[in-house]
Order: sequence, then structure tokens, then C-alpha cells
Amino acid sequence: MDNSTIYVRERGSLRRVSDIVLAQPKPALSCRRTNPFVPRKEHFIFTYNEEGSLRYTTKSLFDITLLFVVDNIHHVDSLIGFPEQIGDKLFVAAEENRVFLNPEISSKALQLFSDAYGSMVLESLCLRNRFPLLHERMDEIKTFHNLKSLDLFGCKLGDNHELFQHLTSTSLARSLIQLFIGSNSLSDAGLQRLTAPIRMMHKGLDCLQLLDISYNNISERALGYLTCLPKLANLDVSGTSLKLGIGLKATMLNLLGLIYSEKPLAAFDHSRCKTEGWAEQVVNQWEMNSSQMPKQKKVEESRTSALRFFGRQKFVRTVLNATSLTHKSTEEDKSERLHFYRPANNDVREKQVPSRANDLENPCHDPRKRRLQSETCDTSNESPPGKCSSSPTLTAEDIDLLNSY
Repeated sequence: MDNSTIYVRERGSLRRVSDIVLAQPKPALSCRRTNPFVPRKEHFIFTYNEEGSLRYTTKSLFDITLLFVVDNIHHVDSLIGFPEQIGDKLFVAAEENRVFLNPEISSKALQLFSDAYGSMVLESLCLRNRFPLLHERMDEIKTFHNLKSLDLFGCKLGDNHELFQHLTSTSLARSLIQLFIGSNSLSDAGLQRLTAPIRMMHKGLDCLQLLDISYNNISERALGYLTCLPKLANLDVSGTSLKLGIGLKATMLNLLGLIYSEKPLAAFDHSRCKTEGWAEQVVNQWEMNSSQMPKQKKVEESRTSALRFFGRQKFVRTVLNATSLTHKSTEEDKSERLHFYRPANNDVREKQVPSRANDLENPCHDPRKRRLQSETCDTSNESPPGKCSSSPTLTAEDIDLLNSY
């Protein structure tokens, strides 16, 4: 195998492959076991019979071949065309061999499976309040381009995170339906940067139906950046600078076609969000591996401090769960739920936005009530035209963002 030529038959044609170095077999006691095809210990299954004697049986040729492919997964060009059953077994074997923990080949291996099997590899990914895992496995997470639901709540993204380009990529735009980016220190500028490729190049988030931007420093101006999402049907703006009133309801209805929900929407209940797919256990392996203290001598100071703070895996889960519950309880006590949804019928203007004649006919003998009512009326009259006029195709800031891309 060291000097021989390797031929590969793919799509009916035979081609020669060069410069491939197969994975070295595990060290064995016998010097004759140096060839990958010489029977090794992992080629046998050891069991005990009823009398307690040790017996062994050979593995099937399929299992041996599967193990050989897993050991050399970094040399595989494509898995497209292989049945799903074969892909599932191959993924499980790679997971058992901890292939996805190797930073040198994990990204390429996950890309192979994602290109061939799409959403079966990972359909939903929940990284709620797990920002160390997100920043450590950024390259691997970007290979999941068939996600339908992505929960990044509390991941400290900020306004200039590199993940924004992946969220608006063409591959992810065809599948992503739900996106949770609440509590990420986002501002109007961050939301503008996130939606810039969509507004200017009409690419990305074409199928997005649910968006959570709660507990961010978002003002009413940022709502104009969401008009580029054609299928947006559910929006959570709780804990932001937006205040519930006639003006906000009118702006939501005029810009996005959404109305206020009197009851909290079940779609924003994060307790039902979970990681689903073949790679579910891979994400758990990443979390377990990142929770352990690194053995190398020199580690970045930020990584060391984060690992020391979170401790081991059990303590990590306890702290993260406690943090999310504490954050949720404290924030929601201070601010009310602001959930908006797209109704089945569009004839809801009279229900959501009272007419100006009805506002004038209401008794307002108290001067304080009259002043507050006039302020709300002014905001309701001035805000919608302002938002409509602030949504041109290109502004000076948009051009700067386009140049940065």
C-alpha cells in the first residue's frame, strides 16, 4: 500500500488518485501487523460463552471497510449518491472514533456529510447561553448549512460578529426558518449590518418566518431594516427600547404587516428548542471536551479564565441553566412581552389601530390625560411616514457596509 497506485471508480469513470497517504494503523505488538489489511484487534468481536471462556468472532467485511473509511475520512472527496443508511452508519462510526473532535479534519468531515445528507445531519441547533462553545467551534458550526432552527440567544455576538455573513449566506437562506438572536448586545447598527446583504443584494434569509431580537438595544428605527424579510410572520421585541402603544402597533402593521399578540406566543418558548440530527451527540462531545481544562502549557488568557470560571461539564450545565433562568425572570419582570404575529387575514386595522375620530371623541377632561393622548397621537401620526421614508434602497451607511463586504 505504500508505493502502489490507487484507482477510484466514480460516476461510471475510473480515475487514478495520487498523493494520498493512508492513515497509519494503531501500533501493535507484532511487527508483522503494519499493513492496514492485516487482521487487527479491532477486526474481531470478543465475547464470553456460558462457561466463561473467551471467544471471538470476526467482524463483517462491511464493518471493517467502514472503519477503514472512517480512519481516512479526510481523503474522501464526496459522499453524494451513497444511501442514507450507509451515511448514518458511517457518521456513527466517525463519532465513536472521535473524528469530529480533531480540529484538523472535523470541519472537512462535517462538510462532507452536510453536502450529501443535508438537514439529516443537523436540522436544529440550540446554543442558548453557550457562547464559549460557539466561539471555539465556529468553523464546524458554519458547515451546518441546512439548519431550520438556530438558537443563539445570549451568545454575545455584538454588532460585528463574523457569524453574520454565514447567517445571510445563500446556502443557509434556503432552509433557515427560525432565528433566535436575543440578548446579544445588538443595536440598530448590528441589525443594519445583519440585513445589509439582504436589502442591497437580495440574498439571504428568504424563508425566515420567526425572529427573536429581544433584550437588545433595539429602537423603532431598526424595524425598517426588517422589511426585507418577505416571510417574517413572528417577531419578539421584548426587553428592547420599544414601548407598547398605538404608535408601535401602527408602525408594525404598516411596515411589517404584524399585529400585537395579547398572549405570549408559544413559538418563542425556548424550552422546546433543542438540537436535532445526527450531529446531536457531536455537539455534546464538543461541550464535554471544552469543559475540561486544557493540558497544554500556553493557552490564551481569555480561554483559560472562561474554563476556570465554568469548571467541569456538570457545573457548566448548572451555571448555564441558572443563568438563563435568572436572566429570564429578572428581565421579564421588568418588561412586558412584546410578541407580534402576521394574522391570517389582513383586515385588522380597525382592531389594532383605532381611528382618529374615535380618539377625538373620547372624554379627556383631565389635562394630564389630554397631554398623554396628544403625545400618543403625535407619535402614531409621525412614526409611520418616518419609517416609510427611512427605507430607501441605498443610503450612505448602506453603501459603506456594501464596500466593507
